[in-house]
Amino acid sequence: MAYNILKDMGMPVEERTEIMMAIGNHDENTGTAISDISAAIILADKSDVHRDRVTNTNLSTFDIHDRVNYAVTDADLSIDSEKRKVILNLTIDTKLCPVLDYFEIFMDRTMMSKYAAKYLKIWFELVINGTRLL
Repeated sequence: MAYNILKDMGMPVEERTEIMMAIGNHDENTGTAISDISAAIILADKSDVHRDRVTNTNLSTFDIHDRVNYAVTDADLSIDSEKRKVILNLTIDTKLCPVLDYFEIFMDRTMMSKYAAKYLKIWFELVINGTRLL
C-alpha cells in the first residue's frame, strides 16, 4: 500500500524501494539498519516513548507499556552534530514506574537505536532523569 502511495506521488522506483526496505527493517525482532534512511527511521521510531502515546485513561488497568509510556513526562531526541551523537533524554516519573520497567520493554529498542547510530557513524546516548546510561 505505501509503495503505491509513493508511486502515485511520482517517486522514482529506486527511492520507493529504499523507503520500503527501511520500513521493513525497523522491527526490533528482525530488522537492522541497512541504509541511512533505515537508521534514521529506527532512531525516530524506537525513541518514541511519552505519556501522550497512552490512550487508556484508567491508570488501574495500565499494562507495563501504558505504565512506562505514561511515566515518561519528557522525551527529547536531539542531534549534536559537532560531537557526532544523537541523544535520547528522558524524564521518567519513578513514582509511576521504576526505570527498570523502561528497560524491560525498551532494551531491544535501545540496542537497535545504538546500532542504527553506529551505522551512521555516530554515537547513541541515553540519558534518563539526568543520568547518562549509554
